[in-house]
Amino acid sequence: MRLDPVMAQRAPDDWKKARVNLFGVVKARKDAPGGGAYLTLGMRTLGTRNLCDEADEAIGTEGWSTRRSLTVLLVATVFVALMSEFLVGAVQETAKSFGMTEVFVGVILVAIVGNAAEHSTAVLMAIKNKMDIAINIAVGSSIQIALFVAPLLVFLSYGVGPRPMDLIFTNFEVLAVTLAVSIMALISQDGESNWMEGVQLLAVYAILGIAFFYLPA
Repeated sequence: MRLDPVMAQRAPDDWKKARVNLFGVVKARKDAPGGGAYLTLGMRTLGTRNLCDEADEAIGTEGWSTRRSLTVLLVATVFVALMSEFLVGAVQETAKSFGMTEVFVGVILVAIVGNAAEHSTAVLMAIKNKMDIAINIAVGSSIQIALFVAPLLVFLSYGVGPRPMDLIFTNFEVLAVTLAVSIMALISQDGESNWMEGVQLLAVYAILGIAFFYLPA
């Protein structure tokens, strides 16, 4: 069978979207005694598209320069910090008027309102069938809070807080975190999802929200 070097060097579009793709390229052909032939093969790396490139394209930031990206990030950070101050004041008054406990406000209410931008982005990525990005946004936010923000607030509380904070959780809070991690691992291990799994996840979240609402302060 004769291989066409030109056709062998053409990469399908699906290959171009992979992270790392190596394939054989016919570089030379030399006739051998007895009518055979020797083919010299080389390895060629295709253009790669990683997860960050797909995310930039999906949210419309593809092609942004480093200066523009940093400027938008800093401006957004300033506005987020400003809005957080208004949020804290409004949430405290709302919680008192509706009889909400501090645990419910911190675990449910502030988490929903404070992460609204991330939630909307994750849903947008899921609608565009970019589930890897959606999962990374949702899970990455939780990991960031657990491993960075919470310990940082504990250390900052000794200098700027009214009293030192701690990381002592109640039994129900530990159970809720364990349940959330277990369900996340169970849902994502097969790499697929459907509407029924989404309904079940929302039902679990609603059950935890009701439990935290009636949890004694």
